[in-house]
Amino acid sequence: MQAQHQEVQLPRSTQAQVARLVLQANLAYSESNSQGLAFAQRLQARKEAREYLQQALQLQANNATALGLLGRVEMDDGQLEKAHALFNESLNSQPGQEQQYCNLGYWALKTERPALAEEYFVAALECNRQSAAAFCGIAHARRLQGQFDVAYLHYRKLLQTGSDWDSIYSGMLTCAQHLNVHKADKELAQDAIALLKKDGLPHQEIGRFVGAIIEQEYDLANPNAQVFLDAAAKDELLILALQKTLMPNAGVEQLVALLRRGIMAEVAETASLRDELQTLCLAIGEYAERTGFAITAEEDEEQLAHTINESIMAQFAVGETQEAMIGSLMISAMYGALFHQNFAMQLGQWSLMDWPLGMQPLMAASYYNRAEEEAIKQNFDEKADELCLAKTDVPQAWPAWSQLAYRTETSLKTVMEQELGLSADNLPDTLRLMVCGAQSGQRAMELAQYLDDVEIIAVDESLANVAKGTRMAQELGMENIVFWPWSIAQRFVLDGHRVHWVEVGRLPSPAMTDLSLARLVKNASMAGAVVHMHTGMGEQTAGDKQIRQLIAEHNLQPTRTSLRQLRRLVLAERGEAVWQELLQEDDFYSLGGCRDRWFRPQDSKQLQNLLAMVSNEVDWKLVKARDEDGHSLATGPVQRQIQAEALGSEVQSLMGQNLSVYFQRRR
Repeated sequence: MQAQHQEVQLPRSTQAQVARLVLQANLAYSESNSQGLAFAQRLQARKEAREYLQQALQLQANNATALGLLGRVEMDDGQLEKAHALFNESLNSQPGQEQQYCNLGYWALKTERPALAEEYFVAALECNRQSAAAFCGIAHARRLQGQFDVAYLHYRKLLQTGSDWDSIYSGMLTCAQHLNVHKADKELAQDAIALLKKDGLPHQEIGRFVGAIIEQEYDLANPNAQVFLDAAAKDELLILALQKTLMPNAGVEQLVALLRRGIMAEVAETASLRDELQTLCLAIGEYAERTGFAITAEEDEEQLAHTINESIMAQFAVGETQEAMIGSLMISAMYGALFHQNFAMQLGQWSLMDWPLGMQPLMAASYYNRAEEEAIKQNFDEKADELCLAKTDVPQAWPAWSQLAYRTETSLKTVMEQELGLSADNLPDTLRLMVCGAQSGQRAMELAQYLDDVEIIAVDESLANVAKGTRMAQELGMENIVFWPWSIAQRFVLDGHRVHWVEVGRLPSPAMTDLSLARLVKNASMAGAVVHMHTGMGEQTAGDKQIRQLIAEHNLQPTRTSLRQLRRLVLAERGEAVWQELLQEDDFYSLGGCRDRWFRPQDSKQLQNLLAMVSNEVDWKLVKARDEDGHSLATGPVQRQIQAEALGSEVQSLMGQNLSVYFQRRR
């Protein structure tokens, strides 16, 4: 009441001036959160918002709106204690504000206290039962507490009631990755369609969720279930899933093989591809390419595909039109990359844009992208290792991804200050970040996209990954990232170049006999540099070990034929316990993934040596540790475990715990 009384006593002219300043601050603050602006512009807008608010509070020190908005500015600047005090001061000045309870909820999320955040969001709902922001906050809090099913339903409700924010779709997609689907559910299918149709989401991350829905819809666990080709050709979810994801599901793989065989059987009988089947045929072609053509076909199908390829050669020889070949090319692309066929050179007479719009994604994946990546490979000495391989045995890039995950643009210096509590005062304007083991480069490109003060060197053992990453970066117009094989990265460091941050991804394989990752990291990092790594290692299932044993016993080579045979063995015995964990891995459903796991597995010695190096407290300081769920851990116990492990104590081993740890080099 006192606050209200004081407010009334202000002259009207002063009240109007305060209102104008708060309005200008709101406009500037909105601009500071605009996705369309560069990070530097958003920082400037945030600075302007702060100045307007400070002027307003000089005129009216207890203005609740100004106090709350200044709290948001402080929170965005990483000043969490100041933000917390301002939100509470605003509530003291004007109790019952929905906005301030929401602000406190987001403050609690920032400080990794989701249960407390939920209490604040509930308080906001008590102020306004219709608050979508508070309801969305509860969904975020439940998600961060691991209650993915409850959070998912909250996100669904928000979409149903007309809230169409990016954060809702993003949260829903994250939850979907953790849901188990046990029965056919039309609402889940509609949710999956909505997520797959939403631009800007990393659709590849919900392949498991979508595959489980399709498995239930088609009753794939039932050996007597009937699948109708025409019905599948009209199934929007199936088409979208084939176009945008890779589904780690043995039943779905069998379904795709069955549908492909059905299309081929009809084509063999009628000598034409019906219009009604073309969209499904194109989608299967895209999906088959994404798997590296892991899905095996029966011998008669392969023979028919070969006949169709011979027919396409004949069509080129007699000068038939592009339109006359389209159906045959669609069929061919379901069984092998068009870039590998004998008529590939003739396809080069047309650009991608010369093809019908609906066919362009398939043509890009099966021909044009591969051609571009092959040209990129020619720049590296490692290309010589591929010259003696058959076209179909040349390693494929893995993982397969189509869309970068969106994150608000920031700077690496801000991350170092706010996330790790490190000083960035003496750092240069542009920092150099090295990603070791970038695979196909999704993580590296996400860092390049949302950090505005970095140049990134992404290093990979696989030349296919280097080529794909380079092509994707060029497509996205990224000029602050390069992709290199290890040989160039080693020369770069030997020439005296240093980096400010090292991100360790997939570890080198035992084939990299001349590479010591620990030595490279030590030589590449300067005083104050940060090294971020994970203490866990994948690819260690009982099935993987058995497959590697078979490879050693029979001296198998990583050819397409060998990889398919090994996969066929696993799928034929998929009820056996030894294969269960392997069958849950995304890698298993791509020949590129299988090749990496079985013929180029990660070398545990590289991780052991790296952990031994950072265990030296004279040279390295552990500044942050997170568990698998992203929760911060006390650094002392983790540091002691690392030191004990370096001294040979396996009792306290961190290997396999999959912690995310950040070390700073002291000198």
